Amino acid sequence: MKKENKILTFLASFLIVFLVAFIGSLFTSQNVNTEWYQNIKPSITPPNYVFPIVWTFLFILIAFSLYFAWINAKKEQKQRIAIFFALNFVFNILWSAIYFGMQNPAFAFVEIIFLWLSIIMLIFITYKTSKTAAYLLVPYFLWVSFAIILNYLSL
Repeated sequence: MKKENKILTFLASFLIVFLVAFIGSLFTSQNVNTEWYQNIKPSITPPNYVFPIVWTFLFILIAFSLYFAWINAKKEQKQRIAIFFALNFVFNILWSAIYFGMQNPAFAFVEIIFLWLSIIMLIFITYKTSKTAAYLLVPYFLWVSFAIILNYLSL
């Protein structure tokens, strides 16, 4: 891949991932201080200020993962990478929309399992093109695993 294409791919990876983050935050940021959330929030939930820090870090890792997976993929692998990242991004946004937007932890719990499974699939798919891309997704997997526990405890 040419240097110019790598730069554009790098910028596109970050733009796409941070667009996903922004859309998800539209549902979350308005609702974390509501009485509804304060009443269902499990006692093991980290303080509110932790979440944007962790998610910013995770989204940076996800953007790098997308970039490394894409630039190292063969032409025939790119469609699969695009589909699975897109699916993961949809699940990521949907969880925020369902949990915070719809204020429905039960439905969000079902949805977060799909998010979690999509992360596992991403790790396996990216591992075939770039081990670095796969390893960069492990913190995301671990955080969503913790989020599953928090979601379950808020039922």
